[in-house]
Amino acid sequence: MLRPLIEAGHADLSIRRQCELLGLSRSSLYYQGVPESAENLRLMRLLDQEYTAHPFLGSRRLRRWLNEQGEEVNRKRVQRLMRLMGLEAIYPKPKLSAARAGHRIYPYLLRNVRIERPDQVWSTDITYVPLASGFMYLAAIIDWFSRYVLAWRLSNTLDGSFCLEMLEEALRRGRPEVFNTDQGVQFTAQAWTGRLESAEVAVSMDGKGRCLDNVFVERLWRSVKYEDIYLWRYETVPQLQQGLGRYFPYYNEERLHQSLEYRTPAAVYQEGRSGERSAV
Repeated sequence: MLRPLIEAGHADLSIRRQCELLGLSRSSLYYQGVPESAENLRLMRLLDQEYTAHPFLGSRRLRRWLNEQGEEVNRKRVQRLMRLMGLEAIYPKPKLSAARAGHRIYPYLLRNVRIERPDQVWSTDITYVPLASGFMYLAAIIDWFSRYVLAWRLSNTLDGSFCLEMLEEALRRGRPEVFNTDQGVQFTAQAWTGRLESAEVAVSMDGKGRCLDNVFVERLWRSVKYEDIYLWRYETVPQLQQGLGRYFPYYNEERLHQSLEYRTPAAVYQEGRSGERSAV
């Protein structure tokens, strides 16, 4: 997806430098992926459902769970599939998702901070989405105060370009005071952090052992999967795109949240922003 764009544009930047800015290795730029077997795709769908229900499970317990379901699979295979899916058990540990060497790691800015208004803190994450004969990755940006989804994107790779497209869409809606992410290569790349800094947004990154810093996005993934993806079992990317295009407006504008006193994210987001404008 990225290769034609990189090779065609930015004559003043080398391919190596463009890859560095995007958080993409040159080898992955030219890599032609081999489709996963039907058996692995089936196991990945099982792993995704169990992990979504119990995101604290690691490879050992997921392997045991699969064995209990009658699936003869060893831990090494489970670990490989989890890496492909971008899954990691949510619990305090010495090292979270690794940044690429040379990428700057920003401090965590939200310790003991009360979230009191829309656009105070945004965050994002990426999740695996199963299809009948393949899979995609889904990213979304959420406002912490209102749980409002500002933008989302699908991609068939974990490169940083689809995250940047999503960020641009969100910034057209507004601008947060702080943007929090994990330390994944998509979010430590200069293209991502530089865009936030150019918009005068403070960059915050989850610290070591801080397993719940992106808990609002994790809850969003659970809702999306149980209320839409697992129910419809999309077979193709266009079907998935159309389905999520229906679900996210429903999530924002119709779905009542208990944590929001049974209001919708859109109502809370818009009321909060209107209140701020009135106070100015």
